[in-house]
Amino acid sequence: MRYVPSVYRPPSEAHSYILQATLGCSWNNCTYCAMYRDKPFAVRPLADTLQDVAAAGLRFGAGVEKVFVADGDALVLAPDHWEALLDACHRAFPNLRQVSCYATAENLVEKGATVLARLRRAGLGLVYVGPESGDEPTLRRIAKGPRPPGSSRDVPYLFDRHVEAARVAREAGLPLSAIFLLGAGGVSRSEAHALGSAALASAMDPAYLSALTLTVVPGTPLAKLAERGAFALPEPLAMLRELRTFLAHARPTHAVFRTNHASNYLPLAGDLPRDTPRLLATLDGALSGGVALRPEWARGL
Repeated sequence: MRYVPSVYRPPSEAHSYILQATLGCSWNNCTYCAMYRDKPFAVRPLADTLQDVAAAGLRFGAGVEKVFVADGDALVLAPDHWEALLDACHRAFPNLRQVSCYATAENLVEKGATVLARLRRAGLGLVYVGPESGDEPTLRRIAKGPRPPGSSRDVPYLFDRHVEAARVAREAGLPLSAIFLLGAGGVSRSEAHALGSAALASAMDPAYLSALTLTVVPGTPLAKLAERGAFALPEPLAMLRELRTFLAHARPTHAVFRTNHASNYLPLAGDLPRDTPRLLATLDGALSGGVALRPEWARGL
């Protein structure tokens, strides 16, 4: 098993075997993200990746129940490549129950429902997509994807692209986990970001929904904007108010909701919409000072 650092995974993949099938991110233009800026995007040779699966199978075998395929948007791999990886994983890990990966809206739409259904039948069980915001100006400022050919600057093309990505995943029967980023709108668009994110979460209607909290990482384009005074991160309580607005307005059919990432000031867990009143009450307690927040020293990326 060989890795080219750094390697990242969602909180829910903490006990998964990480299979690094790609290096970096094929988009790698999000202005807030420093995760893959130190390595150019590349697809690892299939033979090398299959060797890693075989080695992990010999070492861990039946102990592996989940596999997360890294790096940043491994869904970009060709369908034949994916099918070979999925077949190898199911052979190596007899108790395997889920294979997942990060994806972009762009590569979900490009794959389309037919190919995604093919990958689901081969064993891909979940994709993580990070629109980060549903506020169109914020989406454009953080560069959440290219402008699709033929789209107008006068329409919410990035919002719509994520809705379309969720639609094709749903048509394929492929569960989707959507990730939003508190603070991404800065102080100036804090409320618009929260309301837009709730609208996009409702329109995407994912099976899983999570919120992280933005950290301005030195060296990123967003950090350079902050240095010039063109971006200001909201204070912690303001980001909790964003989260409250988001939860009060999001209307997924049924979504497992989490804020268990280390970046967050307040870990929350529940099912939406069933647990929305309880989650809002907890947030109100935090905003009034009755519920303790995670201290800064305990937070991380």
